[in-house]
Amino acid sequence: MQPLADVRVLAIEQFGAGPWGTLQLADLGADVIKIEDPASRGDVGRYVPPFAEGEDSLFFETFNRNKRSISLDLRHPEARSVFEDLVRGSDVVYSNLRGDQPAKLRLTYDDLKDVNPRIVCCSLSGFGMTGPRAAQGGYDYMMQGLAGWMSLTGDPAGPPTKSGLSLVDLSGGYASAIAVLAGLWRARRDGTGCDCDVSLLETAQHELMYVGTWAASRGYTPPRRRNSAHPSIMPFQNFETADGWIVVACPKERFWTLLCDAIERPELAEEFPTFADRDRRRDELSPILDEVFHSRTSGEWLEALSRAGVPCSPVNDVPAALEEARVVEYEHPRLGAVRQVASPLRLSGPEPPVQPGPARGEHTEQVLAEVCGYAPERIRALAESGVFGVDSRGDGDAEASAAT
Repeated sequence: MQPLADVRVLAIEQFGAGPWGTLQLADLGADVIKIEDPASRGDVGRYVPPFAEGEDSLFFETFNRNKRSISLDLRHPEARSVFEDLVRGSDVVYSNLRGDQPAKLRLTYDDLKDVNPRIVCCSLSGFGMTGPRAAQGGYDYMMQGLAGWMSLTGDPAGPPTKSGLSLVDLSGGYASAIAVLAGLWRARRDGTGCDCDVSLLETAQHELMYVGTWAASRGYTPPRRRNSAHPSIMPFQNFETADGWIVVACPKERFWTLLCDAIERPELAEEFPTFADRDRRRDELSPILDEVFHSRTSGEWLEALSRAGVPCSPVNDVPAALEEARVVEYEHPRLGAVRQVASPLRLSGPEPPVQPGPARGEHTEQVLAEVCGYAPERIRALAESGVFGVDSRGDGDAEASAAT
């Protein structure tokens, strides 16, 4: 049995951050049930290019493997009773809406505790559920700007730059998954659920780490360093070689001594003996090291440095990086072969199976029968009332017409 096989999550989620958070739970065996809005044709991630076909995309697959999907219009007058029946049979209600929406849609613990006193209600939003920005939408790029990340990234002579990946979305997803697990532990221990209020902005601010501590404690303004150099440890950065780029890391004094021997410049270890010396005199040291590393190829330097015990690596492009990655592969009914990087959450035991992301509304009847105990007649009546939308199976054409 997988670690979270006895956990059921109702996920009112779309796009990136929220689905990434519940993906971690699904990969550990949780039954994650996506509640998709028929009026908007479900999760917007289904339609993200470039590799999209109908209501399926490789973007959506990345965030939604191992999940189930039901179609439910939460604005429909009959939907609330259906939703509460689902809550009775679940452990978590998870959403990544604007911060003011969980209260408006009655998705908070106060709204649901009488239905299920052990329910854990997690909201992942741009700015949190309280405060002056709760009603504002927030996205990864905005947070990288607001939290100061862009001011730290890029060449000193260039513009502020975002990370190449949506790291605030991914970090917010991870943070929300941790919050959910903590809430679940407490609910099972004490019998009482809770709200989890996680914001992308606070996650990004928290990840300023030691730079944030320096700035808050000493008024430090971190500079941008050329070649992605560490703010205070030298050398700990990229270097251009005769045919590419490598990363060289000397986060301990002994690595600096080993590096000087490996590049056949032992005198540098005596001239720049400490972290403080190298940081203070980096304008003198950098040109020396630049010239040294540019004299040989990346392969030659990586071999020499590795042999000497100096931490180093190539700067790969994505295809080269994937050559060393653990990859899972499965067949999708519309997209064909799908290959994804496997979860890093590896617990002892057999590898869990990987299932394709669900079609929109694919599991509506199955979930309502299994979780709520609804008979086929009850499900048919709900379908006829429109609670699942015009087209709950994801064909798209009738649904699109109704939505417009």
